[in-house]
Amino acid sequence: MTFLILAFAAGVLTIVSPCILPVLPFVLARADKPFLRNGLPLLTGMALAFTAVATLAAVGGGWAVQANEYGRFAALGLLAVFALALMFPGLADRMARPLVALGARIADSSEGGAFKDRAFASSLVLGAATGLLWAPCAGPVLGLILTGAAIQGANAGTSLLLLAYAGGAATSLALSLLVGGRVYALLRRSLGVSQWARRGMGAAVLAGVALIATGLDTGLLSQLSLSSTSKIEQKLIDAFKPQAHEEPQAPAMAGSVPDAEVAAPKAGSAALATSTTWNDRTFAPLADATGWINSPPLTGADLRGKVVLVDFWTYSCINCLRTLPYLRAWADKYRDAGLVVIGVHSPEFAFEKNDNNVRRAVKDLGLAYPVAVDSRHAIWRGFENQAWPALYFVDAQGRVRHRVFGEGEYEASERFIQKLLAENGKVTRGGGLVAVQGEGVQAAPGERVMSGETYVGHERAANFVPEEGLQPDRLHGYEPAASVKLNHWTLGGEWTVEAERAVAAKAGARLAYRFRARDLHLVLGREAGAAPVRFRVLVDGRPPAQNRGADVAADGSGVIDAHRLYQLVRLPASAGDHLFEIEFLDPGAHAYAFTFG
Repeated sequence: MTFLILAFAAGVLTIVSPCILPVLPFVLARADKPFLRNGLPLLTGMALAFTAVATLAAVGGGWAVQANEYGRFAALGLLAVFALALMFPGLADRMARPLVALGARIADSSEGGAFKDRAFASSLVLGAATGLLWAPCAGPVLGLILTGAAIQGANAGTSLLLLAYAGGAATSLALSLLVGGRVYALLRRSLGVSQWARRGMGAAVLAGVALIATGLDTGLLSQLSLSSTSKIEQKLIDAFKPQAHEEPQAPAMAGSVPDAEVAAPKAGSAALATSTTWNDRTFAPLADATGWINSPPLTGADLRGKVVLVDFWTYSCINCLRTLPYLRAWADKYRDAGLVVIGVHSPEFAFEKNDNNVRRAVKDLGLAYPVAVDSRHAIWRGFENQAWPALYFVDAQGRVRHRVFGEGEYEASERFIQKLLAENGKVTRGGGLVAVQGEGVQAAPGERVMSGETYVGHERAANFVPEEGLQPDRLHGYEPAASVKLNHWTLGGEWTVEAERAVAAKAGARLAYRFRARDLHLVLGREAGAAPVRFRVLVDGRPPAQNRGADVAADGSGVIDAHRLYQLVRLPASAGDHLFEIEFLDPGAHAYAFTFG
């Protein structure tokens, strides 16, 4: 319920975003008609069409996107005809004659019942066409919803969240429509003014069709924005977000749903807490793994009588990486006592679905315990998981007894492992706790970290400057902002900003971020099979020297050799703001997300 309210509120805010402007004339063109029979069905059709298309686009892949393109062409044609009908009443009369004649014949035989709601039906169709053309600005909330849809797959919850977002937008548009109706009523005092108002609205609709058809709506109209909703949305997310058990801004709504509302796996429900019967269903989702690393496939039969710790992680997630030293230590220390640690690798980015990439990461990270490859998120859905990282503690009867979301609580987690082992009659060697010291990207975060995870792809991007914004899915030459405020970032050179990444088209492409933290990381990659991409890093305008990260030389040079998280800055402390700059000396760099520590 919390996230439904958040989605609805974000939808309401779209009325002040630039991306609503292309469809606003389509809605206001119905201002002179009764709201219940014209405006309401139009907005309903728009919300339903957007929900259907967004769900398909998130879970259906390329075919759904292509099908939507055909739908957009049909919608543009329909709305162009509608605009011409507004501008030229004679044309509207000629277009209506066949329908009027048909309606008269039906009226003669059945009193016209089927055509009494012709206005309702036509408005519903126009609304659906508008929904096909509406491309809302993807702020933080919509980004969470769409990524959650891609991970969780097609389900009622995903569609309900998208419908709540569209419903919020429709609500704010309804208020605009009602206000517009009152203004139009005043204009109707003069027939000439009324006719000119209709023609002007028709011209506005036709202009909106032209802008969308040519693609200028995403570029030109973003420069006309009077306000940005991203900051407001982020404040709403922060207001709903708990202070523990979370990964900030994690997809699939992690970090936005209170821990109390995150459902446990169906198989490990509280109803089984006092049962001593083996619960084989807990581990049933493991059968849907797309592969296994360090182990043959594991089943409930293999794990019966064992204490099991299941870790949901992904290899470019900084929060996940910082938990690995503890997981390795626990797997080592308690193996003989009957503890089995299972990593479930559930990807966030597309490159993390590549089996070779995952196997390389497991080897490089020194993981010796079994890892289930969950590239389709089937195990994630089976456990009803909500976050990276997520730890599930399963007792010897196969019952989920405890969960931890996000980093931290390591001492309490280890004591709980000891408790479950003791319940199973196992004595652990060395009653104390493990001493862990992570290195490089796996080191514990510093203090006073004031910068949070920031995505570069347009689907979840926030705090980009300058104000004209990103140009989605097209090659564009960016001029870097003259100044960058704390937690804001900018691009320079030629980039194509895609949904989850930005791709540097030429050598000399640049990226800058002003941050406050000890460590700065950036998820980077290159085309498969391509040559390594060289880069150069500056901190406050100078080579990093002793402030270099693990993947950078003292002079700031480095190389992108694989898709992974790169530690680029490691300061002595996190006090003060610093400007990070990176220049790619070769084309083909892929930039995904900043993280900090």
